[in-house]
Amino acid sequence: MERLITSNLKLGIIAGGQLAKMLIQEASKWDIATYVLDREKDCPAGSIASCLVSGSQTDFDDVYNFGKMVDVLTYEMENINIDALKKLKSEGVVIKPDPDVLEMIQDKGLQKEFYSTNGIPTSPYVFVDGADEINEKIKTGEIEFPFVQKIRKGGYDGQGVAVVNSPGELGKTLNGASIIENKIDIDKEIAVIAARNGNGDISCFPVVEMVFNDKANLVDKLICPSTITTGQAEKAIGMASQIIGLLNMEGLLAVEFFVDKNGEVIVNEMAPRPHNSGHHSIESIITSQFEQHLRSILNLPLGSTQLKLPAVMLNIIGEEGCQGMVKYEGLTESMAIPGVKVHLYGKKETRPFRKMGHVTILSENMNDALKKADKVKELLKVKSWEKK
Repeated sequence: MERLITSNLKLGIIAGGQLAKMLIQEASKWDIATYVLDREKDCPAGSIASCLVSGSQTDFDDVYNFGKMVDVLTYEMENINIDALKKLKSEGVVIKPDPDVLEMIQDKGLQKEFYSTNGIPTSPYVFVDGADEINEKIKTGEIEFPFVQKIRKGGYDGQGVAVVNSPGELGKTLNGASIIENKIDIDKEIAVIAARNGNGDISCFPVVEMVFNDKANLVDKLICPSTITTGQAEKAIGMASQIIGLLNMEGLLAVEFFVDKNGEVIVNEMAPRPHNSGHHSIESIITSQFEQHLRSILNLPLGSTQLKLPAVMLNIIGEEGCQGMVKYEGLTESMAIPGVKVHLYGKKETRPFRKMGHVTILSENMNDALKKADKVKELLKVKSWEKK
């Protein structure tokens, strides 16, 4: 196995965003050669990859040709040409996580069916083909207010989701094949990242609690350890372990949950890759999510997921009304606060709510970490040199 952790191993990563960049930073510690496929020459991962290959993750030929260049293929997003991955797999290319797992997770409808089939708690749902069918099912009583509409394929970072509370908000509905879920009376939103290697070993990271930006439907703040009960945490970790085992997958699986007002833990959705909910692990966990992903897909022993220090993670996102060449304000002042770790992704241009980086705040005391996080949020702003 030792021979794999050398520059003779070519690791391919489809898409070159911040997740790929942070994965490469870990891979470089093991002298692994990293190849990235992305259409943007100045993508975040491009400046540190061993080789940047120009191409689109949704184009069959680009994905197929890229896959033939590497020894192990992984990815940082779900929106990938699945037919190309299946052909590569049939020809013996090692792809982790498996394309069959990705194909199911790409479709939120298939995800819901997977949960239902396996007795995993999730919110009630119906399938629709678009806005017209939503109106029809409202008339027949199959859909009741309030509800949440999710486009089955392609949504990410809060896109492709509509929350409809009353008939007056039906103009918010989206076109396209969707799932309609009962709107859960949410108390908290949490996530668990599970890892599984080729030996079938499974390890989960501590539960994190997520606070969302209502305007952008993006994670605003993440807290680890979470404030949920021990019993709720055990349920969430148990379900994440169950799901990754049922999928028989190798790699990381991020599972997002709702905790409702009755204290029930309900699966929301999952992603087969490193995840925004695990960024704090770089500093706060013995093994970061990025190292654990590498360990999983290379069938190495899984690392310890013990928490070193309580942490709060903030996403650094583009300010409203700012678009163009990025300008950061408050960086120096933020970095003067003890325990603050700043990560900038290297994106040259900002736009409203675009993820430009993250900050992890570490402290022995969670209340202290939360106070420092509030101060960083007040200080650190993503502006632009030109306003629109």
